[in-house]
Amino acid sequence: MDLRQLRYFIALTEHRSFVRAAEAMGITQPAFSRSIQGLEQEFGCVLVDRANKDLRPTPEGQVVLQHALRLVQGAAQLSSEVLQMTKLDAGELRFGCGPAPAAELVPRALAQFVNAHPKVHTRLQVDNWEKLSRALNREEVEFFVADIRHFEADPNFQTQALTPRRGLFFCRPGHPLLAKDSLSTNDMFDYPLATSLIPPGVRKLLANLSGKTDFSPQVQTEHLPTLLRVVQDSNAIGIGTEEAFSSYIGRGELIQLHWRNLPTNLDSLSARCGIVSRSGYRLSPAARAMIETLITLDRQPVPQELAG
Repeated sequence: MDLRQLRYFIALTEHRSFVRAAEAMGITQPAFSRSIQGLEQEFGCVLVDRANKDLRPTPEGQVVLQHALRLVQGAAQLSSEVLQMTKLDAGELRFGCGPAPAAELVPRALAQFVNAHPKVHTRLQVDNWEKLSRALNREEVEFFVADIRHFEADPNFQTQALTPRRGLFFCRPGHPLLAKDSLSTNDMFDYPLATSLIPPGVRKLLANLSGKTDFSPQVQTEHLPTLLRVVQDSNAIGIGTEEAFSSYIGRGELIQLHWRNLPTNLDSLSARCGIVSRSGYRLSPAARAMIETLITLDRQPVPQELAG
């Protein structure tokens, strides 16, 4: 028994056809069949029900499949981790970020990283901080960039602060609210609110302003182009970071809204962006290099063409 045979068996359970599985693995069908038969001889039992047209695994085959998946995945992870620990011209970088840093900072940093390390395979997951933290715990990513307030007091996480991103409200040109001389936060709740997943502090603030015990936006999406389009094509009021939407405001495609009874320096409306990783885990050279790039870019002024 070897990993090659286990990979072939996994392919057979996925394709449910000796012919298609052999093609997927790049070998002839007779050679593929001999490999599966050899695996069955090794275990002393039948692994697939050949009388079933779907070639379903037998009960013994199900057990072998579960272990085969873990062994093949473990071997790939072992190879990847050794490469990542020893060199920066191979291996894989897996990290995540929230929708706000995905607008400007992370793409610029990733472009620099790719130019410096073109052979590293990079996998970037853009999602909200709740899903990114689960991905981090499952070791699907090495770190992520998002609001760090939820993680700073948790000993399981290590955080490194970046420059806070100021939050703002915005709407489309021609929105009915723009006809008013002065806006109160009461006016805000006459229209749908559209935002990505917001931190608990902002949610609590909006709940207090609306007079409710909790707040849930009418539109929630982590895809900023969708959020932008919804606001531009409806009377929804958007909530986001200045970094993500200031260029659209500068070009007049969006209008920033100011509420007379909302403090402009309110900390809870700012995104406390930072880098989150797991405590006690050694980051790969690629992850460390990407983090250094992020920090260096974060400390530099935003280019004028990006600032709007």
